[in-house]
Amino acid sequence: MTQRMLVSIACGILFGIGLVVSDMVNPARVLAFLDVTGNWDPSLALVMGGALIPSSIAYAIRRRCSRPVFETQFHVPTSRMIDRPLVAGAALFGLGWGLVGLCPGPAIASLVTGRWEAALFVAAMLAGMFVHRMVSSRQTVAARS
Repeated sequence: MTQRMLVSIACGILFGIGLVVSDMVNPARVLAFLDVTGNWDPSLALVMGGALIPSSIAYAIRRRCSRPVFETQFHVPTSRMIDRPLVAGAALFGLGWGLVGLCPGPAIASLVTGRWEAALFVAAMLAGMFVHRMVSSRQTVAARS
């Protein structure tokens, strides 16, 4: 296994542990955070705010480096355009988060809890990704014809 893969796995495990420790894998806590007119739980705002610290540090380091340690280039989005796919994806993400209290990262991390709801969410997410890939590849083929 390459160093790049090992570092990726270690980062994923660290991220998952952070999600579990911060209780972002608990749909009830997430839904309480989103319930701003009822019994609002602001604790996840602190988690999100705290996430800005390492993210800001990483972006500051990125500006000073010509390339990552285990990669040939940085993979950072360059487009700042707000288009239909971006808005649709954000809306779909928000609906899922608001209805179920899970989003992709915490859903995958919550698989370790053995809860069937998490497994169902991840299965539905993977099915949606598969359908999207099939539809978009067909649209690409049709556009080339």
